Amino acid sequence: MEFSWDEAKRLWTIKDRAIDFIEARDIFDGRPVVHQPTPRGEEDRWKSTAMSRDLLFTVIWVDRGDKRHIISMRRAHGHEIRHYRQLHGH
Repeated sequence: MEFSWDEAKRLWTIKDRAIDFIEARDIFDGRPVVHQPTPRGEEDRWKSTAMSRDLLFTVIWVDRGDKRHIISMRRAHGHEIRHYRQLHGH
């Protein structure tokens, strides 16, 4: 699977959150994950929460052509953590 992102947003996320979009690839490697649709307008966006670096992260993404485009990545919020733990027990 190939990934894409807006490089300026990636650099902002690194500076502001100390998270690199490159790490988002880990979320899609077969590990336990919670995927939820989060449509915006005509676009079929998704929110995926999974463990990486012993922390829970949430990635907002959309498939664009043959690439998975990363829109945002952040530490998971409380309700996302609870939902993930209900399903996967971590």
